[in-house]
Amino acid sequence: MVDQETPETPESQDAPIKERKNRLYPAVSDELAASMKSDWADTELSGLEPIPQAGYAAARRAALSARFPGERIVVPAGNLRPRSNDTDYPFRPATEYVHLTGDQTQDAVLVLEPTAESGHEAAVYLLPRSARDNGEFWLDGQGELWVGRRNSLTEAETLLGLPCKDLRTAADTLREATGPVRVVRGHDAGIEAALTDKVTAERDAELTVFLSELRLVKDEFEIAELQQACDSTTRGFEDVVRTLDKAEATSERWIEGTFFLRARVEGNDVGYGSICAAGPHATTLHWVRNDGAVRSGELLLLDAGVETRSLYTADVTRTLPINGRFTPLQRKIYDAVYESQQAGIDAVKPGAAYRDFHEASQRVLAEKLVEWGLVEGPAERVLELALQRRWTLHGTGHMLGLDVHDCAHARTESYVDCTLEPGMVLTVEPGLYFQADDLSVPEEYRGIGVRIEDDILVTADGNRNLSAALPRRSDKVEAWMAALRA
Repeated sequence: MVDQETPETPESQDAPIKERKNRLYPAVSDELAASMKSDWADTELSGLEPIPQAGYAAARRAALSARFPGERIVVPAGNLRPRSNDTDYPFRPATEYVHLTGDQTQDAVLVLEPTAESGHEAAVYLLPRSARDNGEFWLDGQGELWVGRRNSLTEAETLLGLPCKDLRTAADTLREATGPVRVVRGHDAGIEAALTDKVTAERDAELTVFLSELRLVKDEFEIAELQQACDSTTRGFEDVVRTLDKAEATSERWIEGTFFLRARVEGNDVGYGSICAAGPHATTLHWVRNDGAVRSGELLLLDAGVETRSLYTADVTRTLPINGRFTPLQRKIYDAVYESQQAGIDAVKPGAAYRDFHEASQRVLAEKLVEWGLVEGPAERVLELALQRRWTLHGTGHMLGLDVHDCAHARTESYVDCTLEPGMVLTVEPGLYFQADDLSVPEEYRGIGVRIEDDILVTADGNRNLSAALPRRSDKVEAWMAALRA
């Protein structure tokens, strides 16, 4: 990584350049400063078209405007977060900002200004192109010669389909604003500080809840992106199966790296930390260390999802026999989870209660645990006391979208107590997990963990499995793996 130089700049350069110690160049000469100002070509882009989600984002902003007439709405994108010293974590903008703009620019702010007609005028505040008449573009660590070209405000207006203003004026503009203001908190401390005497925690919480619920029903663009995420995820799982011999020779990290390559080639990133859990690690729900051995004869629980370049993510799990064949006990447990998942998927349809798929899945698992003699029945007793949770542990699914656990701030009555509608997308992911130290089950069960997860779209007449390209039935999983490894 190139060592960033931030020397003391002459008075003719007025950009605020961050000082740092141990620089090799102690100063910028007037001659060098003059040289860096001149002989740069005009690179303004022409012929741009709006991004595909621009119209959908406008409709979302209209819904937001209608909900809070007469109030100023502020939605920041967020800032870079340091990883170590002067290196930063990869930037991912706030979900609310992306949903309302389609933009992914750091430090940006969406502002909806109320109008006399009870509507709003929306504008995005962005950092303009790096000027060549000061040292920012080549001396600052976020200047264009360090991190790449930014869109001009004119270009951004075309791409996003709404007015764009200079970010450097945002804080003062908001500080001087009058009337009620709401802001999405937790993403930009500077913007929040500018509004500190204008906002209330109650109003801001209400805004966050509304924006979360605005994502419950996906539009056409979002559904297409989620399908693309699932398709890429399918190819990532295929990549993993083809190279399981390499994983056996190394560790779970080979699996993680293999899937990550597909995510970066076809999308933006992984949508969450990949769970590449082999053997007894499969009984740890969020095993993301991915540093364990991969052994023939054991199971691999792979929970991973590609995030598209528009930041929608898949969330898919398959539990695979590492050598390509289930043992009889592994198959018995796997088939029970498959039966449970199928019951859950069948319960996903418009007009059904959200909880129906969870309850259908859990009933099957409770019946299996009673049948196997692991818990005293009947199943109704097990479910009433939730005794199955010793081995099922988690809920059977969640909403999916820009966040892997989407709509998390929605009200209970709008989420887990809601009625399913066409356009909702949720996961169905039951599992059974027998911990390696669980003395309540026979020894041969211990260390086996199985989860099967798919991404399900509620349609007008039922549902569609967006991740159906990946086989689920145990015999089909074995045939699929054999074909990929032939």
